[in-house]
Amino acid sequence: MSNAEHDVVVETPDTTVAEEKSNRKQPFPQGFLDTISTGWAERPESMPAPRAQAPYAAARRDKVSEAFPGKRIVVPSGSFKQRSNDTDYPFRPHSAFVHLTGWANESEPDSVLVFEPKDDRHVVTLYFRERADRTTSEFYSDATIGEFWIGARPSLAGVAADLDVATAHIDTFVAGDDDLVVEESDELTRFVSELRLVKDEFEVEEMRTAVAVTASGFDDIIRDFDRAIAHPRGERIVEGVFHQRARSDGHWEGYDTIAASGHHACYLHWTRNDGAVVPGDLILIDAGAEIDSLYTADITRTLPVNGKFSEVQRRVYETVLEAADAAFAVAKPGVKFRAVHEAAMQVIARRTAEWGVLPVTAEEALDADAGGQHRRYMVHGTSHHLGIDVHDCAQARREMYYDGVLEAGMVFTIEPGLYFQIDDLTVPEELRGIGVRIEDDILMTEDGAVNLSADIPRTADEVEAWIARLQG
Repeated sequence: MSNAEHDVVVETPDTTVAEEKSNRKQPFPQGFLDTISTGWAERPESMPAPRAQAPYAAARRDKVSEAFPGKRIVVPSGSFKQRSNDTDYPFRPHSAFVHLTGWANESEPDSVLVFEPKDDRHVVTLYFRERADRTTSEFYSDATIGEFWIGARPSLAGVAADLDVATAHIDTFVAGDDDLVVEESDELTRFVSELRLVKDEFEVEEMRTAVAVTASGFDDIIRDFDRAIAHPRGERIVEGVFHQRARSDGHWEGYDTIAASGHHACYLHWTRNDGAVVPGDLILIDAGAEIDSLYTADITRTLPVNGKFSEVQRRVYETVLEAADAAFAVAKPGVKFRAVHEAAMQVIARRTAEWGVLPVTAEEALDADAGGQHRRYMVHGTSHHLGIDVHDCAQARREMYYDGVLEAGMVFTIEPGLYFQIDDLTVPEELRGIGVRIEDDILMTEDGAVNLSADIPRTADEVEAWIARLQG
């Protein structure tokens, strides 16, 4: 049931029941108001030990404090966002708030993390709405935050112990004219984004977990291929199967799942997912499980629906795999981030030129100023940083991101593709409608790149064996 179905008039026990001018909201009878606050058992609360992420979040806060001495810093969690009329989307806190507090899928809307300057450092306080006493009208009459409706909410003392940070009621927070606020201060927003470029040990383990859940989701999809094939909107079946795994073993998906079968695979952000899944076609699945800490994987596999690649499908697939492997080979500490993309593009340009679909040579296509003809078939970049956001660190400066240098602790994707749209007359008819992307999640270490998603089959032969094993 939705919140909207059971909204009620906000009343308090010591007020006269007023007539509500609504065709669907009814006032509470006086007997209800007289008795609702009584007859409840005590709610003893034991204080938890600080969570594993607490010291890591504290170290991140120290870096923010050092970067902005004497400045009052405010990091909001964000608020509910309206979906339609009086229903909201599920709340998802701001990534910088999660990173600096360690408070993730259980965090409260409209909270703020405040760095109050004191002497040569900051005193940090997390402000949020304390759980309402059962003698208050909020408990039973507010369908958005009342515990009668949504279940138990966290206490100030419990969160303080859990996160190892001071807490206070949001009603005591007062904004200042000179506050630096994330998403309002460009300098602060950029800093907290760049702070996530290099992941700590806790974050790396969370990324491994997100990849593992995602891998299980891909297995589930293959096991349920027959159901997807039988349904007229089989792409929705694929999407739903992955959603079940992401929700059961994690928090949500990190982004809208792309389940693109046939020529839909040529649309880079196909999330409509309303098409059929037809044997003989390929299906491109781009999906990532977001676990409870809100770290997300981002993985793509392109699968033959009937379990076997055709000759032309395999040729395109193996070219994309070659590009991915070339990108992986150059990914080393000290290398420019953009070199990963450049390595993949060299393969894409060379192979499409060999196939005769380019109007120029591969060398001419790779010319930085006059070339680019091969990009018609792969318009997107090869890599992006990954973490709490699927496109993590998006507010970082170019010199720190695309032109930045790879460092140990960075996590990013490698995801080349080839997309020959169904009506593209520049390519032979046999290629039209084929779209292939292979995407893996990469951890940079001192010793080189590690493919976190390497256990999910990648080569054409491995993919065919994977499908045969799970459907056998």
